[in-house]
Amino acid sequence: MSALDDAMRDAAASGIRFDHVPANGLNMHYARVGKGAPLVLLHGWPEFWMVYRPLMELLKNDFELFVPDLRGCGFTGKPTSGPDANANAATHAEDIAEFTRRLGLDRFGMVGGDLGAYVLQAFSQAHGDRLKGAFYFCTPYPGLGSRYGQPDHLIEVWYQYFQQLPWAAKLVGASRESCRLYMSHFLDHWSGDNPEVFADMIEIYVDMFMRNDNIQGGFDWYLSSAANRRKWLEGTLPPPPRIAVPSRFLWGRRDPLIRPEWSDRLGDYFADFSIDFADAGHFVHREAPAVCAREIKAFFEGQ
Repeated sequence: MSALDDAMRDAAASGIRFDHVPANGLNMHYARVGKGAPLVLLHGWPEFWMVYRPLMELLKNDFELFVPDLRGCGFTGKPTSGPDANANAATHAEDIAEFTRRLGLDRFGMVGGDLGAYVLQAFSQAHGDRLKGAFYFCTPYPGLGSRYGQPDHLIEVWYQYFQQLPWAAKLVGASRESCRLYMSHFLDHWSGDNPEVFADMIEIYVDMFMRNDNIQGGFDWYLSSAANRRKWLEGTLPPPPRIAVPSRFLWGRRDPLIRPEWSDRLGDYFADFSIDFADAGHFVHREAPAVCAREIKAFFEGQ
């Protein structure tokens, strides 16, 4: 029995339910728990639904929570084998649009960080009328601009180029040890170089990434978003309409990947937003779940 099997069994024993629904060519897996207003939680990379387990326990008495494994990730997996350049934010947003329709969700709140924050922005642009509000953790957005590629930041973003190489996933997945070393770097470093944050999760993550072609599934996002990311750096990306959905940001003060001071241009892209900062790195939802739960409840109670 693997660490992943044990964790899934433990989650089920706590009342979390699991199912799959067809959505945009996927058989999308999701976790579901709680009662109250519907709230959809979107994970980032390298993550799957289980990263939200502590936050789900804190929110389940206030919301009905729906936590999908995004395209290429978790038990949802990839629709095709090999590198896929069609896993961009717009595609992910349509996945979630159909996923929520299949579940009968009309209007709901949504939470996202990292990749999930990209998807939440695309969903807000295309389906904003379905959202009561949007809650973001450390958020990549066009306002990062050329700062994202400045010389002192290249050491943080090298992986986004490595993961576009057609053999990268095979190299990382050559063994459990190579997968563990690679994923642990991001989980630990982005959490403020604190290996304790994901210490109880790393074998679960290795189990998950070593199945379902999930290493390549996560890498597909970086392949698919490369063209827009280059335009960010060049300053040639046409500005999208400002997002009108009421939006709340909770940023880690110690995020090395998306620096908190780079939130300074949110007003150019979000018409109705507020922001605060938490004593955390990139994985605010994992590092400070009690703070996140309090902020999420306060924000959506006000919508």
